[in-house]
Amino acid sequence: MIVIGITGTIGAGKGTIVEYLVEKKGFLHFSVREFLLKKIREMKLTLDRDSMFHLANRLRAEHGPSYVIDQLYGKACAVNKNSIIESIRTTGEIASLRGKGRFYLFAVDADPRLRYERIQLRKSETDAVSFDLFLENEERESVSADPGVPNLRACIGAADFLFVNNGSKTELYQQVDDILSALDFPVQ
Repeated sequence: MIVIGITGTIGAGKGTIVEYLVEKKGFLHFSVREFLLKKIREMKLTLDRDSMFHLANRLRAEHGPSYVIDQLYGKACAVNKNSIIESIRTTGEIASLRGKGRFYLFAVDADPRLRYERIQLRKSETDAVSFDLFLENEERESVSADPGVPNLRACIGAADFLFVNNGSKTELYQQVDDILSALDFPVQ
């Protein structure tokens, strides 16, 4: 079983890579975002990025820096199929996953203005923000010395493979195929 963790800046294309791996390569998808949104709905909190940020940090503080990722990794192991865990945000999550089986960390980034345009098009409940708030949210999640608090810069820096997604989906898919080939994963 291969487990790919994916990290990256907001709106860079994490979901696009996930969609490709699921639809074209048969990976199973486990989402931190969906895990948190489910908990937020159960707790009847506001569905926004602040609620996700604070709940994730609270869960990590109460249960350990890799709590959410470990929950999702357990689900992946239960089905024992190639899986992708979407949205690695902390160094503690990476440290936990590095100690488990065949794991690779993918990171994706793109120009900030392009990423903002993408999140406006996807229209999720957490993306209805101004460009300034978009940048503030990202900065808040970009740097921390605490392994249980988001640090996107360190996560991207720790990635095994970095995808720059300023072009088309086809170009991004080709980058993914190139890496999968390098990993001796059969490319269809």
